[in-house]
This record gives sequence, C-alpha cells and structure tokens, in this order.
Amino acid sequence: MKRGKWHALKYVSGSSACDTHLGEPQFPPAASMAPHSTAVPEVRIIRPMPVTARPPVSTFALIITVMSCVREPNPVLLRVATFNASLFRDSPGALTHDLTTKDDSQAIAVAQIIQRVRPDVILINEFDYDEAGRAAQLFQANYLAISHTLSGAEPSQPITYPHRLVEPVNTGVPSGLDLDNDGAVGRVGSAYAGDALGFGQFPGQYGMLLLSRFPIDTANVRTFRTLLWRDMPGALLPTGPDSRPWYDEAELAALPLSSKSHWDVPIVIGNRVLHVLASHPTPPIFDGDEDRNGRRNHDEIRFWADYLTPDDARYIYDDRGIQGGLAADASFVILGDLNADPYDGDSTDQPAGLLLSHPRVNVSRTPSSEGGVEQHDSQGGNNTAHRGNPAFDTADFADRGSAPGNLRIDYVLPSADLGMVDAQVFWPRQNDVLFKLVGTFPFPASDHRLVWVDLALDDGS
Repeated sequence: MKRGKWHALKYVSGSSACDTHLGEPQFPPAASMAPHSTAVPEVRIIRPMPVTARPPVSTFALIITVMSCVREPNPVLLRVATFNASLFRDSPGALTHDLTTKDDSQAIAVAQIIQRVRPDVILINEFDYDEAGRAAQLFQANYLAISHTLSGAEPSQPITYPHRLVEPVNTGVPSGLDLDNDGAVGRVGSAYAGDALGFGQFPGQYGMLLLSRFPIDTANVRTFRTLLWRDMPGALLPTGPDSRPWYDEAELAALPLSSKSHWDVPIVIGNRVLHVLASHPTPPIFDGDEDRNGRRNHDEIRFWADYLTPDDARYIYDDRGIQGGLAADASFVILGDLNADPYDGDSTDQPAGLLLSHPRVNVSRTPSSEGGVEQHDSQGGNNTAHRGNPAFDTADFADRGSAPGNLRIDYVLPSADLGMVDAQVFWPRQNDVLFKLVGTFPFPASDHRLVWVDLALDDGS
C-alpha cells in the first residue's frame, strides 16, 4: 500500500433524503446480503492510502459513493486488531514501573504503531498482568493518550480507549508439581517457569490486555482459565519415552488447558454484540520428544473450533461453571497470537487449519503486507523453504539453524456473517519512514507485527 493522504471524494449530505449526518456512510440493509455472506455491502469504497493517517471512527473520513440510500440499519465500519507487543518484563511490577514514565522507548514504539493504525478494538498479547490494572492505565495515560514524533513522519495522534479488560492468566502461577519432569519442582528462574501452570517467571507474566472504543459487557464476559486439559474429549495429552503418560493423575487434576487464558468478551456496538474470542496459546517448542507444548498449543487452538460448534462444545465450562459454547447465531472475531502457522514452523498437526477451515469463520481476505515479502527475500535462510505466502507473515523470527524463520501466527478471524472490507499486517517496507517502528532485530517494539481487519456490520438499530 503506497503512502498518501485521505481525500474526500464524496460525503453523504445531512440534507439528503435519508436525513443522515455529514460524512456518515450509508449501506443497504443487511437483508440484501445472503445469509452468512462474506460480501461487503454494495458501496464503492475509496480506501485511505496509509493506515498511518486513519482518524477515529467517530470522525471517520473513509469516503464512499453511495449506491443505495436507506435508513435502517445503520452500518459500522469497525477496525479490529491483534498485536503481540512484547510488553513483558522479567519481574513483577517492572512493567508498571517502566510505564510510570513517558520515555520508555519500546512503549513509545508500540503506542505509535497503535496510534497510526487506529483500531477500534485491539487485543495486546504479552502485556504483564497486575490485579489493579495499573499498567494498562499507565499505558493509556502516558503513551496512547499523547502524541509521539518520528523523524521524517507526521507526529502520531493520541487515541483513547475508554473500555479495557485485564484478567488473570495462568502464566507464572506455581503448580507445586514437577510438570516438566526434570526431577524437581522449580523454585526460581526458568526452572520455576517450567513447572508453572503456564510458562512464566511470575504470576501474570505474558498477560493479555483488551482495549475498546465501545463498551464491554463485563457482566457476560466468560473466561476459561481453569478448564482442565484432561476434560477436553480426545485431548492430545503427551506421553513419555516409555509410552507412559507424561503427566500423572495429580498433575492432570491441576493442569489447565489454557497456558494463559481464553476469553469470550462481548462488545456492545449500538444494539449489536460482537464477541471477541481472545487467547495466546503456548509456543509449540521448548519441550522434548513428548511434544507437550506442541500438543497443548494444538488443543488450545482446537478449543475455539469446539467453542464455535454446539455439539462439540458440551464439555466446555467457564470459570463460573457455566457450560457450553458460543450461540450459533452470535457474531465474533477470533484474536491473538496463536503460535501456529498454517504451513510452516513447529506446530503439531497444523491446528490453525481447524479455524481457517471452520464453516463459521470468514477467510475471504487474508491480512498481508509488502514488508513481510521484502524481509522474507532479504533474510533468506530457513524462509526459503517455507510453503506459506510471505505476504501473510506476522512475525519476524530468526531464520538460521533450528529457528523457524518468519511465520504467520497472529490472527484476526471474523465470523462468516461479517463482511471484510480490508485486511492488513502493519509491516512497512524499508524505504517507508514507518519501518523505523518495526525495524529488524533488535526490534524497537516487538518481533510480531500488528494485524488488523476492517469489518462491515450493522449496529442492530
């Protein structure tokens, strides 16, 4: 996508027959679209050239030429994103401490990326959890809410998310058990992390943060942090070299499926509800022949496929004990770093395919970038053996020796009843001034790239 400015080609006048507000886009009724259609409503959309200049939806300057003029329902063009921002630290409270200032270079880079893409809803993976939500408050106040400069580019514009969600995660929660079977229960460092319910050096490390411009229905949020792995029918529980179960009964009675957590977060958009299905499955590596992390990663992803399928969701229970999956007519978007590429890398049995092939998931567009292709070509190494399209890559990993190279592991997957207008990965080419925000190793922000999708949905009015 070339850089440029937003140009107003045509606005819908407030004096029109539809009595709309100036600049408000108008769409034909949802009923004019076939059930479960992935088509975009019949409008000609003039895309803004850079995501860097996108204003908030409340003052949205995406200009359309209206093909038909109706009053009901009122459409919403929603930008939804996921970003593994690597905003984790090595000790509890360290992230909160860093965010009390306004000069943490990594946090500035992360904030600039978010400000220039301007998503309406964004899941941030690897954002350390604290019970009071202080780190999330500070990130909003000290980084997202202020403008930042970048040499050669216009300053980024502040963005405010009045609604946010932080919840406990399993990473760093001590199990008191020898889960990695090294003969001892770890007490410090990586030994402690390997025996925690999810790999982490302290409770809350590598947590999740959801930010939204629209209200969150907190009373109906469902979390699945305590669902036991063994309670999933046909779970890929690992076995040791002697073909005996890797985990004993006491360990299975304590080990959850989710390495962090799985969230179902209803977001209220007018009279409509969009369910954000958020997670961050464990990487399928850092284990042995038993493949305990690869198997857990597979089943953490499979959870969402089951959750979307009523007959397969009967075993599921949330942290309040409520059973079952998502309603068959619910709109949703799956967000997160799933740590699984559809074709390449070390995942077990390609679990991303369980979602990409699910009949309820819209895969009519795949987020892409020119920067991913450029880095694939320039870095070479293990990237040259990949089967996947490098335009779809979302993470810049090492590409020599046993390292996997660049992969597509971060996903924004909407439900089939939602139309996708656009889908991109924020990965500029090196000759773009915004490349400074992503860079190459050591990365200014993260080794992952922000992924976003624009969705067309009516607000249910």
